[in-house]
Amino acid sequence: MSTATTTPPVTAPTITVAADPRIGLRGHLRHTGALVRRNLLWIKQDPESMMDAVLMPVIFTLLFVYVFGGSIGQSLGGGQQQYVQYVIPGMVAMMSMNIAQGVGTGFNEDFHKGIMDRFRSLPIGRGSVLIAKISVELLRLLVATTVLMVVAVLVGFDITSWGGLFAALGLSALFGSAIMWIFLVLGVTMKNAQSVQAMGFLVMMPLQFGSSIFAPTASMPGWLESFTKYNPMSGLADAARGLMVGGPVAHGLWVTLAWSAGLTVVMAPVAIRKFTKKA
Repeated sequence: MSTATTTPPVTAPTITVAADPRIGLRGHLRHTGALVRRNLLWIKQDPESMMDAVLMPVIFTLLFVYVFGGSIGQSLGGGQQQYVQYVIPGMVAMMSMNIAQGVGTGFNEDFHKGIMDRFRSLPIGRGSVLIAKISVELLRLLVATTVLMVVAVLVGFDITSWGGLFAALGLSALFGSAIMWIFLVLGVTMKNAQSVQAMGFLVMMPLQFGSSIFAPTASMPGWLESFTKYNPMSGLADAARGLMVGGPVAHGLWVTLAWSAGLTVVMAPVAIRKFTKKA
């Protein structure tokens, strides 16, 4: 009686092409441009992904101006109109962090959808993938701040310096790009997009509400006021406020620049290393 031998199934090996360490600057720029185009085409196919950038500025502006504007405006020595001039520059700062959170959740979802497996098979610079993500989020930030300023003018915001406005938007984009590296690290290390979002809120809430974005800090307890003095969100809000409507700029400017440089220098290599290891 013959015994049939069973041949084990042959599994095709997975071929992984490592990123070429000799890729030059021109190659990285070309890869980044192609990936930016890919991400923009994805947004074009899924316009709902822009809803947060379009609706969030509208909702937050109307909420804070018409719910808190009267009472906080009186503490500023005016009324609702005084609060509009105070809170809008703060919301320019807030947009940078809120939009930055999206890069982490989107990055995490790309891993689960297998998109990063396709990138793994291509000889492209790993940093190009991350920089392309940040570039597209900065474009979303530009859309969000444009919508914010349109709504701000409609509720009575007075643009006293166009040069200061553009400087404040540039400063917001600089800090936003720096903090995106934190969310990219979260996107790589957390198990799912919900975890990234939950951790993002734990980072965002103390920084945003323990700051001068929505209200002056003079009435806060001493320990909290000391925290707000070097809180990057306070620095960005105060610098934007000084640039847009007048007032001191120096302290807020150097706090924002110091945090932006520090976060980029520390977190960018961590994000690239963890992405390379995981991808």
